[in-house]
Amino acid sequence: MRNQHKMTPPPMKFAMPMVKDFVPKAVRPWLYVVMALCFQVSAARYLGALNEIIGATAQMREDVLMCLYCNLAGMALWFPMLFRMKFRFTNKTLLVAASLTVLVTNLLIGYVTWLPLLWLLCFIEGIAKIQGTFECMSNIQLWMTPKRDMTIFFPFLHIVILTSMNLQDFMSAYFGMLGDWRLMHWFVAGVHCVVLLFLLTCVRHFRFMRPLPLYGIDWTSMALWAALLVQVAYVLNYGDWYAWFNHDAVWYLTGSILITFALILHRMTHVRHPYINPRVFTGFRYVKQILVLVCFVECLFGTEHILEEIYLEEVMHYSTIVNATLCAPACVGCVCGCLFSLFWLQKVMRMSYIRLGIIGSCMLLVYMAMMYLLVSPAVSIEMLYLPLFCRGFAYTTLSIVFFCSLHDVMDFNHFFQGLGVFNMLHMLVGGCLGCAVYAKMIGWYVADGFSRYTSGALWLHNSSAIGSPSITDEMLLVGVKAVYGWACYGCVFLILGFLLFDSPIRRHRSYMLPWRVVGKMVKKYYNLAQR
Repeated sequence: MRNQHKMTPPPMKFAMPMVKDFVPKAVRPWLYVVMALCFQVSAARYLGALNEIIGATAQMREDVLMCLYCNLAGMALWFPMLFRMKFRFTNKTLLVAASLTVLVTNLLIGYVTWLPLLWLLCFIEGIAKIQGTFECMSNIQLWMTPKRDMTIFFPFLHIVILTSMNLQDFMSAYFGMLGDWRLMHWFVAGVHCVVLLFLLTCVRHFRFMRPLPLYGIDWTSMALWAALLVQVAYVLNYGDWYAWFNHDAVWYLTGSILITFALILHRMTHVRHPYINPRVFTGFRYVKQILVLVCFVECLFGTEHILEEIYLEEVMHYSTIVNATLCAPACVGCVCGCLFSLFWLQKVMRMSYIRLGIIGSCMLLVYMAMMYLLVSPAVSIEMLYLPLFCRGFAYTTLSIVFFCSLHDVMDFNHFFQGLGVFNMLHMLVGGCLGCAVYAKMIGWYVADGFSRYTSGALWLHNSSAIGSPSITDEMLLVGVKAVYGWACYGCVFLILGFLLFDSPIRRHRSYMLPWRVVGKMVKKYYNLAQR
């Protein structure tokens, strides 16, 4: 069964029988693309209006970011459940439930102030967001690639996801400029009212096979994984505010993380069908290397959320809407990265993911080096367009490389469990860890700069200059430049790692099987026929 999806399947006929007959066939897949965009534009907290949210709610920056991390945790954790839901409920049921959940949570999140409840709502919204996106994209997969070739599907999927992310940041910043950051929540709720109207009037319930009951799911392990992700995100997010291990809360949470992880390992080895099978980590070649690389690359990309924001907001003092305009070159870079990856994987070197990863790593190094050289109060905003384009290109290219590599080395029964672990590192842990490391390094360099400055003779004559904005900006500037320099070294090591492993991960490309065959495989895996 492991190698069944390695064979090249014949082209399959694309059809969307769940859409009612009066909807033109040529329009149907585009409507699902638009719905996928609507799901991806939604979020828990819209960071394009981060400063407005902090000012209006009196919450700390860490509180708002924790909402984002809970949202990402819900998305990553739900990946192993996507196909189980698809084979249990109809497309209409899942999309209506997901859209309604996004609508309600967006309205509530805008007004709930109690943080535990707010984080729970963000977690639920993440589950609905990924379920809705998966349902839309999985039903038009044959439209994109009749052979279900993932090297075609993943680049197109990333165009939808990354374009929506950049659009979301710009729109939330614009609504925040209009006077109320909650307008973005109301806008998303209105969009999903339209989505619900379309689903209720133009989509029918359709099944391509008998529904599989939700049997054999280890819900306890799922809850433990959720607790582990939230605890890790909390420690990495609030660690700098707590002064790390100088505070008892960090010690308690670290102990709690170890206990939770021990319980997960116990259930993985003692439950017949654990939520994440241990074979995901031990049964497939190269999986460990891919997961380590994903975590390391996400740490490097943490510069976007720490160094760029400090430079643009604290040193250059750009407004929120000006910062949002910088999403445009990054978005163009993402789209170009997707198209280049598609061209590379289909036309240039069909089986070599490693060399495409080298190209993405080189673009990441170009971004880091240009930011290191450009960081200065005298830089015009137009000079930042090229490095941000390179960052978007690099992020997209490396993401596609990792997605395709993971798909090729794993069988279908374990792929979505592996994808769940992959996204835990890709969307949550790696980014949180990178941001925590960069924030700590910035703190070191700023403190060192002030200590060196105050030890000079100027301190004896003009001690009031220490608190002046120009001195503070200068120390932040030095810190940002120094950390970008260290990040460049990290990129060099990444490129060297790819060069040392310059060979294809697989010589046989993987293809996705038809849904009916996949459903039978899932049924057999969970032994439902004998129960």
